[in-house]
Amino acid sequence: MVKKIIKTAFEYIKRLDKILILLCAAASSFGILLLYSMYSNDFANVDAKYYQTQIAALCIGFGAMLAVAAINYKFISKIWFIYAPAALILTLLLFVIGEGVEGADDVNWIRVGPITIQPSELLKDAFIMTFATHLNKVGKDINRLPHFLLLCLHGMIPVALIAKLGDDGTALVFLFIFVIMMIIAGLGLRYILLGCAAVPAVIYFAWNYLMQSHHKARILVLFDPLMQEEQINGIWYQQYWGRIALGSGKMTGTGLFGGDYVYTSFIQNDFIFAYIGNALGFVVCIATVALLLLICMKIYLNSLQAKDKLGQLICVGVFSMILIHSILNIGMVLAVMPVIGIPLPFISAGGTSTVSLYLAVGLVLSVYGHRERKHHMFYTEKD
Repeated sequence: MVKKIIKTAFEYIKRLDKILILLCAAASSFGILLLYSMYSNDFANVDAKYYQTQIAALCIGFGAMLAVAAINYKFISKIWFIYAPAALILTLLLFVIGEGVEGADDVNWIRVGPITIQPSELLKDAFIMTFATHLNKVGKDINRLPHFLLLCLHGMIPVALIAKLGDDGTALVFLFIFVIMMIIAGLGLRYILLGCAAVPAVIYFAWNYLMQSHHKARILVLFDPLMQEEQINGIWYQQYWGRIALGSGKMTGTGLFGGDYVYTSFIQNDFIFAYIGNALGFVVCIATVALLLLICMKIYLNSLQAKDKLGQLICVGVFSMILIHSILNIGMVLAVMPVIGIPLPFISAGGTSTVSLYLAVGLVLSVYGHRERKHHMFYTEKD
């Protein structure tokens, strides 16, 4: 019995994607180091709880990742009726007991005793699994109008729900995941061209009928130097000081401890990339981008090695989520995109975000590890 357990454990470890695990762990460790540095340097509003919470979230997320990796992703797909409603109910609870944070527009957190959780992060994982399951079931019929419309309904439910809660950045992430997964699943060229043709009309409608004045201001300020001067203590404040922090480190930075730092609001979350530039310089900024790209590339390569369409779509969903998060976050700091409250994957402070990311990586590991029938652990696929 003991020998069998040891053999099973050895086989499980052998089939893990160790390169992906190391890349993710390196990014998370780097993020914890940055948070500890901010705390040590007495940054305003950055106390010990941030790096301590991040360490706890990394431990929980890592354990969850390894547990999910051991389960066949096909089995996870089949029990969608358990985790999808749970994630949806948690998100709906935000309309009743949701809390916000100072300086943010959304009410995206639920308080449970001394901690807060962000249901929208867990909803991303649930959406990737359920949408991959839906696309896999539809198969080649994706371009038939009834199936196409149902898939669009499936995709737009979380987008509309999260947008209604005021979290426009996360809604955009859901939309990006939806589009990329649809294309990879085999969406017809006619639908893609129709979608591209509809973009100007959608932008016009959203600008004139959906977006509020502060949403428009966040976009307009990116292109109007006069408005930037007027809003130096308003909507331009965060990006103004974020860019100064980013550039002040020059090539090699002022150091992680005891350097000359520039503070901007939410520097431990959405603007942590600015602190990387400040403390460690341009060289480490490029290295950070390279690390995130390597994670994305490894996940995408795993999608190409998946034994079936379901596995491929799961990996593509996770790849899309991490990629768009990285692009939007760094774009905010560079002031080429509006501030929409998107964290930098693995690196920004955020307990729920970290656990959610590692759950998603666990799904990718499950796809990677169950490429052959003999590699099933808790679930045996029937022929």
